[in-house]
Amino acid sequence: MEQYLRSALVAVLLLLVQTTFIPYVSVWGYLPDIFIPWLVYLALRRGQIEATVSGFAAGLLQDLVATKFLGLAALSKTICCFIAGYFFNENQIERTLGSYRYVLIVTLCSLIHTVVYFLIFFQGAEGSFLMSVIQASIGTTLYTSVISVLPMFGFSQRYHTSWAQ
Repeated sequence: MEQYLRSALVAVLLLLVQTTFIPYVSVWGYLPDIFIPWLVYLALRRGQIEATVSGFAAGLLQDLVATKFLGLAALSKTICCFIAGYFFNENQIERTLGSYRYVLIVTLCSLIHTVVYFLIFFQGAEGSFLMSVIQASIGTTLYTSVISVLPMFGFSQRYHTSWAQ
């Protein structure tokens, strides 16, 4: 029960950071999604089912506070966490979190999340629909991947693993 309360507190803190501070670190109009590294951490630590439920809850919380399309972030984060759950291996948790594999999983999940999100978000937009989706997805994914290097180094230090494994 305590881990669920801690996860809820982390989700609220991440939401506050995402909506208040992250807009100030925009690079060429792209913003990282700091929920994705945390949700991948949950998927690698606790498994697919808990990560999928957490992804839905975090996305719905984000939708309620920040977006126009209610349910869009919930859908894309649910799909993202479902995919991340496939990388859960009870015997390899520390090794995966403390290595470059964590960043690769975050990159894959962020790409899936942003493609699903922007495919729906840009429906009906003028101009090149596919180009807009690709451009927004790649920019956001790269920025989120760069951000995920910081927790990877932290996990590497915490679990005494080499990040290059």
